Amino acid sequence: SRAMLIALRAKNKVEFINGSCLKPDQNSPLLHQWERCNAIVLSWIMSTISKKLLGGIVYATDALAVWRDLKEMFDRINGSRIFFHSQRYHDQQQRLLQFLMGLNDSYGSIRSQILMMCPLPTVSQAYSMISQEESHRGIIARTHRRSDVPAVFYSNTYKKKDN
Repeated sequence: SRAMLIALRAKNKVEFINGSCLKPDQNSPLLHQWERCNAIVLSWIMSTISKKLLGGIVYATDALAVWRDLKEMFDRINGSRIFFHSQRYHDQQQRLLQFLMGLNDSYGSIRSQILMMCPLPTVSQAYSMISQEESHRGIIARTHRRSDVPAVFYSNTYKKKDN
């Protein structure tokens, strides 16, 4: 996609795949020109994708729709892609997963929301989201804590002993 964006930018045609140059009305004098430019962009996209994918878009008539379909299919991070990324990226994701799994059960909903984000946030971004959620809930009860550590770091196995 990066190479295609560079080529389209050089030809001043990015607007056909980013949604800012939509097809004019049937009666517009610009319709013929738009259809011609759209066909050029479609032909560039078709000439750069694999033959396996070509069958799925050969009858498409709108470059924007094709671009969105291709982005939806290939612009995702999933487990197998994370596995094959660099060790630095893998370590970052591993720390995020460890952080999220260390949360107590009351954060299950926000944990699920974070795990569904694409791309996944950094640990510090996830911490910020958890802190905001905690603040929103109003559950910071420092009077029962030994320090100013946010409640998010207390596991659900921690029990205060009554005397």
